[in-house]
Amino acid sequence: MDQDSHQQPELRVYLRVWLWLFVLSVFSYLVDISGLEGLPKWGLITLFMLLKAGLIVAFFMHMAWERLSIIYTVLLPPAALLFLAVLMALEANYTLISRLSLFTS
Repeated sequence: MDQDSHQQPELRVYLRVWLWLFVLSVFSYLVDISGLEGLPKWGLITLFMLLKAGLIVAFFMHMAWERLSIIYTVLLPPAALLFLAVLMALEANYTLISRLSLFTS
């Protein structure tokens, strides 16, 4: 395989991604100092964090230029774990209520 088969993206792409990372960081900071409390605050901070992580993985780790099979190999296991964590969080409230009703009776 020769060295010229992999084309390097232009510097303009990296500068644009850096700008988006800066903007998302500013939004995350603004949410942090705003008067929001609880789930909306942490939901927005988590959303901005995931967007920034996605940009970093896609462009600075060159995942955007990889084959689809490699992308699926990297992204599907964390997505499955996140799905299972959401299922556990949804189930936790039911389990807590049933245990409290059993032990307080």
